[in-house]
Amino acid sequence: MIFLKGITKLANLSKSQQVPKLLCSCKLLSNSEQNYYNIKGSLYYNRYLRNYSTDKKVHINIGTIGHVDHGKTTLTAAMTKVLQKDGLSEFVAYDQIDKAPEEKARGITINASHIGYSTIKRHYAHTDCPGHADFIKNMISGASQMDGAILVVAADDGEMPQTREHLLLAKQVGIKKIVVFINKADIVDQESLELVELEIRELLDTFGFDSEAPVIYGSALSALNGQDGEYSENSIRKLLNTIDNYIPDPQRDLNSPFWIPIDNAFSVTGRGTVVVGTIIRGVIKKNDECELLGFDSRRKTTVGDIQVFKKSIPQAAAGDHVGVLLRGVKLNSVDRGMQLVAKGSIKYTNRFKANIYFLTREEGGRSKPILSRYSQQLFSNTWNVPCRLDLEKGIEMLLPGEHGPVNLTLQWKMPMINSQPFTIRENNITVATGIITESLEPVLVTSTLGKLQL
Repeated sequence: MIFLKGITKLANLSKSQQVPKLLCSCKLLSNSEQNYYNIKGSLYYNRYLRNYSTDKKVHINIGTIGHVDHGKTTLTAAMTKVLQKDGLSEFVAYDQIDKAPEEKARGITINASHIGYSTIKRHYAHTDCPGHADFIKNMISGASQMDGAILVVAADDGEMPQTREHLLLAKQVGIKKIVVFINKADIVDQESLELVELEIRELLDTFGFDSEAPVIYGSALSALNGQDGEYSENSIRKLLNTIDNYIPDPQRDLNSPFWIPIDNAFSVTGRGTVVVGTIIRGVIKKNDECELLGFDSRRKTTVGDIQVFKKSIPQAAAGDHVGVLLRGVKLNSVDRGMQLVAKGSIKYTNRFKANIYFLTREEGGRSKPILSRYSQQLFSNTWNVPCRLDLEKGIEMLLPGEHGPVNLTLQWKMPMINSQPFTIRENNITVATGIITESLEPVLVTSTLGKLQL
């Protein structure tokens, strides 16, 4: 565990009360100082989670969405740079967010990246979503974990294909509040900025978001480089203040059994396998018995350790982005998209009843009707699998713009619960969105040329 030096000693405070006064830009505590503050050491293994604080600020999951090359990753880095300058958080450089070799080579974000930072009011787990169409499935899993989003739009481009698609997906996964950051404001005139703002407000209204949502003009690159000007650091501070106040504190389900969709996993020498994800419901504690479910696999395990933002803690709750050390689980038995759930809490099957809505061509969907035995990819949480859709008896077809009850058969058993949202994608477009209404008994499925055969 990495311990920070810089604890402010205040009169009449106990040692345990002094510990939360950890400062971000500090030195390591010595062993004797760790003993003084009664801190027990724990192995630091989570390179994805940053800036842990022990205060009682609300934890919010947020992210940047928008078209490729509009500046999402640059904005994310700029936000941490300004927060570091204001003494609130660590700076996370651009190349630490876009850290995969392929991402660096191509200059685009492929997998959703997670970083942490703090404002005066809140702690944020921030997801930087890919904008490239080929990797839209990673954006779906990233957006499904957000309490709110920052839509980044380049002032010199305006609305672009992934701008629309990200807004559609954000709506489908349940994001309710969006703040708009019009980036590269320093390279266009005021009239162009106002036209882009008008265009985006109309787009927000089209997809069912608040057309009066806050819109901030700025330049993420100027802020990242520390340049002067109205669109530099102050625009980032305005953005941070806006998300603090416009995006409401989420209502968390703390009473249901815990459930964590896994979006990453890695191995720690001598300790075991760590899975990373955002808790979507419940409370997880050390030594809890749990199951690792997904893709027909079922593995029982026990929670060995929990970390939130580099800090080992005894328990974590819904909304926290965590790393969980699992006992007796090898890394090669964990796939992205698997779910860590409380033992015996979810019916494990590949057949479900659902209510589904088919998007019109104007909404980005298809123009042809849907018939029974329609097979495509179903996306939910952090996973996607082949799925066959069958209409209820008496329904011959569903036209774009219509909704109705359907039966879903997945290629593999996956953990899903009632009211869980999902999307169905055909090639590169989202054609339908729906919610689960009932879990049915599983059936054996084989696959031939991508078509599911019972």
